[in-house]
Amino acid sequence: MPHTRKIIIDTDPGQDDAVAILLALGSAELDIVGISAVAGNVPLNLTEKNARKICELAGRPDIKVYAGAIRPLARELVTAEEVHGKTGLNGPQLPDPTMNLQDQYAVDFIVETLMNEPSGTITLCALGPLTNVALALIREPRIAPRIKEIVLMGGGFFEGGNVTPTAEFNIYVDPHAADIVFKAGIPIVMMPLDVTHKALTTAKRTQAFRKLGTRVGTATAEMLEFFERFDEEKYGTDGGPLHDPCVIAYLLKPELFEGRTCNVTVETSSELTMGMTVIDWWGVTKRPQNAMVMRDIDHDAFFALLLERLGRL
Repeated sequence: MPHTRKIIIDTDPGQDDAVAILLALGSAELDIVGISAVAGNVPLNLTEKNARKICELAGRPDIKVYAGAIRPLARELVTAEEVHGKTGLNGPQLPDPTMNLQDQYAVDFIVETLMNEPSGTITLCALGPLTNVALALIREPRIAPRIKEIVLMGGGFFEGGNVTPTAEFNIYVDPHAADIVFKAGIPIVMMPLDVTHKALTTAKRTQAFRKLGTRVGTATAEMLEFFERFDEEKYGTDGGPLHDPCVIAYLLKPELFEGRTCNVTVETSSELTMGMTVIDWWGVTKRPQNAMVMRDIDHDAFFALLLERLGRL
């Protein structure tokens, strides 16, 4: 029996979140203890439903899905229907899920799991705003040293932002939560726009998913075709960035990525730069290093991994 890594996926699906979940479900090395939904790309009532839709698409109704924070810690919720569509998963026609949403609040699930499982065995995969994770840390600070690591998609530095000139969406939605997480002393691996903007869903790559000839392959192609139209127009590229699957790919093949350990600080007071991740790439401050920040990706190998693993579903 190969060694498996226990993970909690915290997410706000979102087409790219959906592909990340499918990648995890197609990978025997990962044991998904649960999926916690958070408000982000669309409101919570849709993100928790979308997480269940994806589990059912993959034939995994056994995965436990929990609903978490309905809004950010201190700001009004900002959503991204203009990117993801009104459902958050526009593109394929996916049926409403029949699997149940768990009764337990997602934040309580995260705390309970981390306190009950052996210390250093649970990895948090954060694909959306960090509200649930921050609330768990506030509720039970003793979980911080028990987390193996947090691998998250969020932020940007050399690429700037994608929702304001300086802020990436996940961090911008709840900068106060991100600030708590980055200050918690937990090992963090960060997938900013600097790396995800190099993982483009070209027309050829999208067609490769369709050619799998499976429900998952077809639905993935349809999701990507809808999702990428916004970024193709914005960036003038063939395809759009596939952000969130970078988190899961790192767990499977960390050698696909290159980066360095830096200090990352989140701006929470200036409306001009709210949610900016200030990354001390050149080590010019005395602030302690608190995150491995990725900047490069072997994008061909990344898409080959995606294709192979989604092909198993």
